[in-house]
Amino acid sequence: MLDMKFLRENPDIVKQNIKNKFQDEKLPLVDKVIELDDKRRKMQQEADDLRNRKNVLSKQIGSLMKEGRKEEADKIKAEVAKDAERLAELESSEGPIAEEIQKIMYTIPNIIDKSVPIGRDDTENVEVTKYGDPVVPDYEIPYHTRIMESFDGIDLDAAGRVAGNGFYYLMGDIARLHSSIISYARDFMIDRGFTYCVPPFMIRSNVVTGVMSFAEMDAMMYKIEGEDLYLIGTSEHSMIGKFIDQILDEDTLPKTLTSYSPCFRKEKGAHGLEERGVYRIHQFEKQEMIVVCRPEDSPMWFDRLWQNTVDLFRSMDIPVRTLECCSGDLADLKVKSYDVEAWSPRQKKYFEVGSCSNLGDAQARRLRIRVNGKDGKYFAHTLNNTVVAPPRMLIAFLENNLGEDGSVNIPEVLRPYMGGTEKLIPKH
Repeated sequence: MLDMKFLRENPDIVKQNIKNKFQDEKLPLVDKVIELDDKRRKMQQEADDLRNRKNVLSKQIGSLMKEGRKEEADKIKAEVAKDAERLAELESSEGPIAEEIQKIMYTIPNIIDKSVPIGRDDTENVEVTKYGDPVVPDYEIPYHTRIMESFDGIDLDAAGRVAGNGFYYLMGDIARLHSSIISYARDFMIDRGFTYCVPPFMIRSNVVTGVMSFAEMDAMMYKIEGEDLYLIGTSEHSMIGKFIDQILDEDTLPKTLTSYSPCFRKEKGAHGLEERGVYRIHQFEKQEMIVVCRPEDSPMWFDRLWQNTVDLFRSMDIPVRTLECCSGDLADLKVKSYDVEAWSPRQKKYFEVGSCSNLGDAQARRLRIRVNGKDGKYFAHTLNNTVVAPPRMLIAFLENNLGEDGSVNIPEVLRPYMGGTEKLIPKH
C-alpha cells in the first residue's frame, strides 16, 4: 500500500506506474482517492475546530454562570449543543470515507523498481543468468508421475477418491526423497545464518489482507467456514504476519527466518498436461525464507535471497536460470521479483521452481510493522523467497538424475538424509 502523502503529492508518478503495469482501469482511482482524502481532511479539520470551540465556549459558560448571567449562558449552551450534533455527524461520516480510501489504496499497485523491465505478462520476462549446462540425454525421460510409479512412489487414484483432483499420496523412496529435500533445505538455510521456524498454518483475515492483494487472495486462499481463519498458501504469509503491529528496534534488524509449512492453494484455472501430476496441486510442502530489514538494505537482501535458491539447486547438479519478472507480471505489492527456473530434460525447457520478491514497505505499511530508528520511526522492508517446494522440485530432481536404466542417482549432499543411499532402483 502506498503512502497517502506520496500519492497526493505525486499523482502523475502513481498513474504512470499503473500504466507500466497495464492496469489502466485503475487510473481513475488515483483522482478519486485524492478527492476522498481531501474531503476527509476537511472534515477532520472542521471536527478539530468544533472540539476547540467547545473548550472555549465551555469556559465562557462557566464564567457567565458564576456571574449570574444565566440567559447568556443558555444561549451559548444551545450553540454547544448544535456544534455537538455537527461533530457527531462528522464523526459518523468520517469512518465510511476512511474505509473507502483504504479499500482503494489496497488496489493501487506499489511503485515498481526502476530496473524492472516493462512488459504486459510473463511472456515478456527477461532472462538474467543461467547456471549449469542443460542436458537432454539420448534416452527418453518419462513424465514425472511415470518415474514415480516405477518406484511405487505415488498414488493419484487413491488421493482422488479421498480428496479429489489436485492431491496425491507419496510413498516409499519417493516420499523419503521428498522429506530429505525439505530437511536438506532447512539445514542449508540454517548454515547461511537464518533462524528456523515452524509457523501457524492458518492466519486471520487482517493478516491475509496485509500480505497480499485482493486478487491474489481470491485466487489462492481457502477460507475456514464459520471462522476468521484462512489456510496459508505459503508460510511467508504467517512469517511476515509474525511482526504485525510491532515496533522493532533498528539494532535487531535484519530478521532472517527460514520456515517449513504445508501450503494450500485453490489454483484456479490450472489446466494442460504439465498441470497434472504434482506440478500444480492444492496441497504441498515448502521451505521458505523471509527477511525484514531497513529500506536501504533490501536490494542487497534481494540478491542474496535468490542466490540462495540457485546455490541449493546447483548443489544437487540441477541446471537453473533466473528470470526477472516484467512490470505486468508483478503482483500489486511487489517492487521487484525474480523467478528461479529449473531445467526439464523431458520438456527441453526451464520451468518455475521458486520466486523471490522485494515488497518494499507495502506489507509493513499494511501490517503496521515499524522500526524505531535513530531519526524516528519508519516502516520496514520485507522480502521473501522460495528455498524449495519439493513436489514441483521433485520433477526437476527426478528428470535430471534419471539414468537410462530407470534408476535415480542421489547427489552427495542428500545421501545423509537418505540413510546413505546413493541410487534408487525402480521396482518395475
